[in-house]
Amino acid sequence: MEPEKSSNGANHYQNVACPFCGILCDDLEIGPSGSGLKVLKNGCVKSVAGFERPLVEPKPQVDGKDVSLDEAIAEAARLIRESRLPAFGGLGTDVDGVRAVIALAEKGGGVVDHALSDAQYRNFRVLQSSGWVLTTLTEARNRADLFIIAGSDVHKLHPRFFERIVCNEASMFSDNPPKRTVVFLGEGLDQSAVTGKERIGEIVTLPVKSERIAEVLDAMRALNKGATIPGDDIGGLPRAAVDDLLARCKAASYGVVVWAPPSLGFPSADLTVQAISEFVKDINLTSRFAGLALGGNEGAVSAGAVCGWQSGFPLRVSFASGKPDYDAERYAISRLLYAKETDLLLWIASFSPDLTPPDTDVPMILLGTPSVKPARTPKVYIPVGTPGVDHAGVMVRVDNVVSLPLRKLRQSNLPSAASVLEKIEAAL
Repeated sequence: MEPEKSSNGANHYQNVACPFCGILCDDLEIGPSGSGLKVLKNGCVKSVAGFERPLVEPKPQVDGKDVSLDEAIAEAARLIRESRLPAFGGLGTDVDGVRAVIALAEKGGGVVDHALSDAQYRNFRVLQSSGWVLTTLTEARNRADLFIIAGSDVHKLHPRFFERIVCNEASMFSDNPPKRTVVFLGEGLDQSAVTGKERIGEIVTLPVKSERIAEVLDAMRALNKGATIPGDDIGGLPRAAVDDLLARCKAASYGVVVWAPPSLGFPSADLTVQAISEFVKDINLTSRFAGLALGGNEGAVSAGAVCGWQSGFPLRVSFASGKPDYDAERYAISRLLYAKETDLLLWIASFSPDLTPPDTDVPMILLGTPSVKPARTPKVYIPVGTPGVDHAGVMVRVDNVVSLPLRKLRQSNLPSAASVLEKIEAAL
């Protein structure tokens, strides 16, 4: 399906979905600029860097030497065929790409894991062990009157989150909705995007250390149940500030706690996610309250979703035995590489050059955007196009409730990761 074109001429597109963060903003306007693309409306730093990246079409390589695509595919198939336990990582691709890599892992007897799954597992462990109550981007945008940003630099990960979800002037239910309170629970969080007197009533800053957020939330759970907590401070915050936050939560008509697992980069951060989830459950008994987990950049949400419906398990699945075998610790690719338990790494990075493969002496097959710069020369390098720029595709949004179509916006000879993976599978 072709993207909606404007009346401004050829290759000028409206309502374009952006694949460069998990929010998948779908209101961009993209036009031509010389031989490339330009973000004309509703862009951010991530979308500009992605869409305006110059088109480069290098040839595939084997051991650093240019070869044909067929030769590169044949060599990749040989390496997988001769591998004892290949690891399929990175997974910076769209839904079709993840489907193809899982099919290849099944046939080649390998392990599947996303480059950002360490962060995802801060959520997965809680979902598996105790569950949670989550909302969606649309529900939060239209209903919430209280946002608590918990220990996460949301603006850095998702530059348009506040613009689109928190600071929107109108909602689905009112052209003049009530003002919102935004609470930043954490140290050094970027508040610059929370603007607009029409919608933002109050901004509250509670500079608690990230690793003590769980302590604050657990204390509020106890206080909400009538427990007595001694002392003048809780989690490094004045007791009065914690009491005030609890009162705001109880008075909210629809409160949302927002966190981004990639920001919670400290030991046992899944316990903080669990504290958020349990607090939300308790407040939700008497008021409307929900969590909202962000993250999901580099196709991480799509990878987890596809792996779930294809294998029955989230990421970190091995197909070495001929059937899916799940182990969240054993099959982490970072651990497999460190322990020398894998003898081949196939890495996919089709969205941005930031998803660089790990520096390892394990032989590597790299399917990457031409701007990816690995620390070592891969055994096989096949340049691939970017979904939503060089070819069409589908991605799952960060809240896991919407799959959005991505459009082909320019003419490119770069193949999709999915098509390359399918050819490698056929050559095994």
